[in-house]
Amino acid sequence: MSVDVQARTDAVAEQGGVRLRLARGLTRERLETALLPTAFMLLLFGLWEIASNTGIVDPVLVPAPTDIIDATRRLGNTYFFWDAVWVTAQEALLGFFFGVLAAYVIGTAVGLFQAVRRAIFPLVVAIEIVPRIALAPVFLSWFGLGMASKVAMAAGICFFPVLINVVLGLETVNKDAQNLLRSLGASKWETYTKLLLPASLPEIFASLKVAITFALTGAIVAEYVGANEGLAVLLKTFFFQLLTAEGFAVILALSVMGLVFYWLTMLLESRIVYWRGR
Repeated sequence: MSVDVQARTDAVAEQGGVRLRLARGLTRERLETALLPTAFMLLLFGLWEIASNTGIVDPVLVPAPTDIIDATRRLGNTYFFWDAVWVTAQEALLGFFFGVLAAYVIGTAVGLFQAVRRAIFPLVVAIEIVPRIALAPVFLSWFGLGMASKVAMAAGICFFPVLINVVLGLETVNKDAQNLLRSLGASKWETYTKLLLPASLPEIFASLKVAITFALTGAIVAEYVGANEGLAVLLKTFFFQLLTAEGFAVILALSVMGLVFYWLTMLLESRIVYWRGR
């Protein structure tokens, strides 16, 4: 009996040691994941600061990171900066919404019906081949200098990636599972809602994370072509006036905005496609 108890005790101790080693390994991996990029960025910004302050690079053209941070702080205290942020954010989000909605509807029709695929898909691909920058003046002439042309540009630039992934997601659903549902008497709508849509959601969300950044890019490109408000207008104004620190501050704001949009999309994915984390 004592031998059996000792064996069990040793087994429990060994399991505890394995768990402790795994926990330490995970903690070390997380620390490396967080610390290595941070250390590299600090090193990069430190070298940038030295190069700008010592004249290795022209501080007028490439301002020091501390000057950019100071310019960001100053811009953050102005109303026109936040007005521009709000305008660009609206354009990107509305363009993302309408582009994704159109891509989902058309992509679902293409993925489910061969006749629609043969009729529409070649035209969609032909339109996609046209560079989006070439369409910016077209949208500007159709919708004017207001927000509508920027929304149209943002929607157009994020449309195709979502469309492709919607079609791809529907095509890669297990055929045996579809046949099983049909044999059990499921309708087309039930097959779509119970199997096709849930199975294709990972592919769709993969494209949404790309599309949200494309939507921001589309809004900025459209503002560059013609606009009287928005972050791209500030960007052009600052660089034309050689206020490069303020211009880099606007670029920093755009980067933060894109990261926030991307993070929100990931958060939405974790709530809807919750089974992927299991």
